[in-house]
Amino acid sequence: MCGSTGGIGKAIAMQFAESGANVVLLARNQDKLNACLQELPCREGQSHGTLQADFSDTASVAEACKSIATMQIDILINNTGGPPAGKAIDAGTAEFINAFNAHLINNQQLLQAVMGGMKSRSSGRIINIISTSVKVPLHNLGVSNTIRGAVGNWSKTVANELAPFGITVNNILPGATETERLSSIIDNKSGKLQVDRSEIEAEMLAEIPMKRFGKPAEPAYAATFLASDFAAYITGTNIVVDGGRTPCL
Repeated sequence: MCGSTGGIGKAIAMQFAESGANVVLLARNQDKLNACLQELPCREGQSHGTLQADFSDTASVAEACKSIATMQIDILINNTGGPPAGKAIDAGTAEFINAFNAHLINNQQLLQAVMGGMKSRSSGRIINIISTSVKVPLHNLGVSNTIRGAVGNWSKTVANELAPFGITVNNILPGATETERLSSIIDNKSGKLQVDRSEIEAEMLAEIPMKRFGKPAEPAYAATFLASDFAAYITGTNIVVDGGRTPCL
């Protein structure tokens, strides 16, 4: 369970634990991992754990993958914080490389760590938390739009390759969700335009047919469905959780 100490990642971890799964939390801050571990529902027979890795360092993730490869992982949640806001034309090449490593390369490492066990059991779920920018690029998120698209196509590719082994690979595309990431985007735009953040919020809400931001638990419910037996014949697709904002099917 990547990026599991806050936002959507934590909400998924909580929902999975509530549903009876054994959860392994993966994030960079051990203190936050320990705090989150204490919050997880834990019934008799359940056992949760933590692993530490910094997704800005592919070597750190590779080290964690050594431990992951020894575990029975039936469900992998790939979830990493998005790159900073800004135009693609203004971004340095290092920003693209760093984002590519943090998202696609680390996803690939984690996939390879769990894939062998899933193949041997003829069953597995890989769920990638990406963004609605996979369908329609979002304004002022140039690097994020680019990398999210790469991850989306990687996901479709490996979904087809793993389908014969009973392993499904799907993406959840959250819209504007009440997380630190959303707050950072609002603050960034507010500062650049020198307007109150409430104006930015109102502008964003006007684009959402449901007229509210999502709750972290809402993409978590979608992840719980995709991880279940009910979704055994669903693979290689995107589930959009955005209150209707994305202007295409």
